[in-house]
Amino acid sequence: MSSDKVSFIEKGEVLLFDKPLYWTSFDLVNKVRIMIRSLAGIKDIKIGHAGTLDPLATGLMIILTGKATKRAEEFRDLDKEYVATITLGATTPSFDLETEITGEFPVGHITVDLVKATLDNFLGEQLQMPPTHSAKLLNGKRSYEYARKGIHKEMNPVKVVFSEIELLSFDIPEIRVRILCSKGTYIRALARDLGIALGSGAYLSSLVRTSIGHFQLKNAYTLENFEKFLKNLKQI
Repeated sequence: MSSDKVSFIEKGEVLLFDKPLYWTSFDLVNKVRIMIRSLAGIKDIKIGHAGTLDPLATGLMIILTGKATKRAEEFRDLDKEYVATITLGATTPSFDLETEITGEFPVGHITVDLVKATLDNFLGEQLQMPPTHSAKLLNGKRSYEYARKGIHKEMNPVKVVFSEIELLSFDIPEIRVRILCSKGTYIRALARDLGIALGSGAYLSSLVRTSIGHFQLKNAYTLENFEKFLKNLKQI
């Protein structure tokens, strides 16, 4: 492969990827690094990301190569859009499916109008308590490290902004919601708070990140498509 065909990757490129379910953000970065090294023949290349996704979430991640890795912070500050499936009537310690259901609550009183009105109450600036099962740093350790050992650590609320919240579907016990929010927002925490506000319980059962700023999931590579792209470059 001629050097000019791959120089844009080596010099610095912003690449969009659809992160697979159960993969960590590090897994995706490492896989992209291996693919570029093996298929593009670039042995010494910097690879980074501009914001993580939980293993149980899928969707858009921004992967940066070369000098573009220095731009990570500008992407992290952008608003994010998600489509969340939230299960009502039950709770888990992690507010998602990482942990088992530990509480069950009534849902018979929950109507579509009640859900819409309650979601509207979350619009704008909010103080949100991060989940204890999160990557928040506490005394040099990730919060989830304490939580998984059953150690309670006090969390501080953080300021977040919900610009748009739209109910996409209502099929009790599940609802689907589109959310446009600021950086640092935990959709799991929104699920927890929504359940409480509805006089029930709730947890996040699936999550897809659909955009970061103007970057869209529909324009992202799957790993299979990126492999084809690199192989096609090799043939040029």
